[in-house]
Amino acid sequence: MNTFDIFADSGCNIPDALVKKHGISVVPYLITVNGVDKLCYENDIPFDELAKAFYADLRAGAEVKTSLIGEARFEEAVTPSLQAGKDVLLFTISSGISGTHAQAVAAKEELEKKFPKNKVYVIDTANASMGSCLIVTKVADLRDMGLSAGECAEWAKNNAYKLNSYVVVDDLKFLRKGGRVSAVAAIAGTLLNIKPVLWANDTAPAKLAVFTKERGRKKALATILKAFDDKVENLADQTVAIAHADCLNDANELAEALKARGVKDIIIDYYDLCTGAHAGPDTLALFFFGKDRRAKVEEAQKKVLFKSRKAESAN
Repeated sequence: MNTFDIFADSGCNIPDALVKKHGISVVPYLITVNGVDKLCYENDIPFDELAKAFYADLRAGAEVKTSLIGEARFEEAVTPSLQAGKDVLLFTISSGISGTHAQAVAAKEELEKKFPKNKVYVIDTANASMGSCLIVTKVADLRDMGLSAGECAEWAKNNAYKLNSYVVVDDLKFLRKGGRVSAVAAIAGTLLNIKPVLWANDTAPAKLAVFTKERGRKKALATILKAFDDKVENLADQTVAIAHADCLNDANELAEALKARGVKDIIIDYYDLCTGAHAGPDTLALFFFGKDRRAKVEEAQKKVLFKSRKAESAN
């Protein structure tokens, strides 16, 4: 029995089957393609149809603009659940990537004034795409096991940085258009066949940052597999996700490499349109639970504390 309702922005990249299975409500981003506004997710249209057409437009040179989800749209989406007496968990992609999280928080504040008996928990997933998806769907499983909205919100906050995300970008021109790299760097990188590997990093809020740069796609894909080997925990007992921006063959090859490592459950779906617009066609991403991404930060803090105590004892 669903004791509370789950909402997620479409950047969380939840496949249609899991949306239906868990009764998740998706609040879609808007995207403008050649001057025409479109929803990034529609309940009555298979997502793979939307995505395939979108990435075809990108390949053809379409002008694309993305915009955040405003406070009013979150209020409109969530209000019926609160009117029905239910609490709500509302998930967004990282606040370090989009201002949508701040809009969701503003909506929460207004809604809790109107419905003081109900709680709205807004969760920053510290991820994007299917990294966010794996957190949302895990919470849905916990809800079905009987955990309360508050307990599920706490679990999500405690485990968001244990979700590791690695993204291989194929063409730097899309990062250039989005202001992620300069025009000069994009041209130089293209000439040198540079393929950046991005990751959801360890900062608060989490950002999509450069993990490394590799010469050629083959080396870049090997890098994310190496990161998986280094970071994954309990690989046989978790669901691993792969998102692709219209490069299904590469996604399937990556899945086979993961199966050879002992992964039993793998989800493959198209990359969400909002963040995919900035990454571009042929982007390939891997998402899995593993070591906390903040481990480096915590280790650095321990070293600083150790040095401080050592200095104090010397005095």
